[in-house]
Amino acid sequence: MLITRTEHIRLDLPPGGLRLERGGVLPEINIAYETCGKLAEDKSNVVFVCHALTGDAHVAGLHNPADEKSAGWWANMICPGGGIDTDKFHVVCANILGGCKGTTGPCSINPATGKPYGGAFPRITVRDIVTVHKLFLEQIGFSKIYATLGGSFGGMQALEMGLAFPGFAERCVCIASGGTVTTQALAFDVVGRAAIKSDPNFNGGDFYAPGAARPDAGLANARRLAHITYLSEEMLKHKFGREKKAEAEQFQIESYLQYQGEKFIARFDANSYIRITEAMDDYDFAAGFASATESAARSASKTAFIALSSDWLFLPDQSRELTTAYLNAKKDVTYFCLQAPAGHDSFLTHIDELRDVMAAFLTRENSATREAKSHEKSDDYERLLDLMPPAAASVLDLACNHGILLNRAHARNPALRRVGLDVSGPALVSVLRSGAGAILADIDNDLGMIPDDSFDCVFLSESIQVLREPVKAMRELLRIAPVALVSFPNFGLWKVRLALLFKGRMPRTKRLPYHWHDTPNIHLCTLDDFTATCAEIGCRIEHITHLATNPTSKTLNALGLKNLGSSRIIARISRVR
Repeated sequence: MLITRTEHIRLDLPPGGLRLERGGVLPEINIAYETCGKLAEDKSNVVFVCHALTGDAHVAGLHNPADEKSAGWWANMICPGGGIDTDKFHVVCANILGGCKGTTGPCSINPATGKPYGGAFPRITVRDIVTVHKLFLEQIGFSKIYATLGGSFGGMQALEMGLAFPGFAERCVCIASGGTVTTQALAFDVVGRAAIKSDPNFNGGDFYAPGAARPDAGLANARRLAHITYLSEEMLKHKFGREKKAEAEQFQIESYLQYQGEKFIARFDANSYIRITEAMDDYDFAAGFASATESAARSASKTAFIALSSDWLFLPDQSRELTTAYLNAKKDVTYFCLQAPAGHDSFLTHIDELRDVMAAFLTRENSATREAKSHEKSDDYERLLDLMPPAAASVLDLACNHGILLNRAHARNPALRRVGLDVSGPALVSVLRSGAGAILADIDNDLGMIPDDSFDCVFLSESIQVLREPVKAMRELLRIAPVALVSFPNFGLWKVRLALLFKGRMPRTKRLPYHWHDTPNIHLCTLDDFTATCAEIGCRIEHITHLATNPTSKTLNALGLKNLGSSRIIARISRVR
């Protein structure tokens, strides 16, 4: 059983206090934080978790061993054997600047007046928040950490940590978040803050006097409004629909939101809500730079963006756009959009798939070399890799499956930046464990997220025949990289032709082992088809390897009848200069 407790520390600030981005100054800052998991002797296993908008430092474990309700807000993720495994990592989480759970914020005492800051608490930014994070981590003994991560507003903080302090965290995970809030999300926050400020008890933010009424109605309404954005329409319909509570003639969703508002005012401060939502709304990942790509270029962390399919607070497209910016900046990046019907809050409540992705991304045991050596596979991969440009520093493997080809590429060049793309999440988990980047995407529909010339070489091995739009994919290959290596089974093989001629049925071979009705191969092509297509789309075939498996095929190849003799084709293609 993981037992945790909240600790407190006062930051050692520079003379005059901490100067904030917007011009304010805080003369002193107290931090509330929690830790769990054993710290490695060399301090190399520190994972810092940035909490979301209204979260706190109690991220894992139990405060009270006898009360499961005292569990941390991500206790299902951070635990022994969990996605963030406390048997492997030392986890740290601190309440953010501006909060109301022990870290300096509007309800803290202003040393200059001896009273709570209230409405006089200065505006803060995400950069201010992560600056305090870094000062805190350094003060408790960490000059560098293994990873920083967070969901929602915590994802923004994790992202900014990598930009503000490059190299401080080796890895970064940004979950259900974005480089900015959308206009729609901004509108919800604007109305929420207005609800608080229009409460008669708000009094300009000064409501801390003993016996004074607090703006509970305004804060509760702000929370109800925000909570709507945390759940998907599908989840709301499933849980509540349009059902009413008979005894009160009240819609069930109405009762639920009322409960959420009442629960929230018991644990949160209205001024903190205003200052933190302002910081979130002001954040712009690309601020001060000509493009998001230039901003991404600052990062030195291996970064993962994880989106949720039904999230309409932070849209999956926002994570895709950040992934594109990092790819364009030639950074080591991973992207997953997980199926999550519960909406934004899924990263807290429905975490089975997220747990696997997190554990794989955070793994320190690079399995690439071991798997490349142990995998029983023909030499086709080695022949394909023989055609890779010697100077290539980065490769993208489309339809990478479990990443065996990427592992073999790593065995040849451990410095190679490797990314695998596939539609299978479980397969990509294996890719992450091998140390490569992974992109959960569909070749037919999603290659537009990969920028021009973002890789030196692209692999498409034994997959062109399963694509719905192979010609479009071939064009995309040579947009993404100047050179592509393509392999495919040759349907022009003499055995295949004879089977059709004499049996009148679709053939089954070692390389095409499917019945006509269950085959994934929807666009079977021959060597001649491939050659003609390359000419049509204006790409050059630099080299072709014709593979033959028996004496007859080898003889046909030797006679120049390659389309008859080749069972498989490996080709290196490039743009026409």
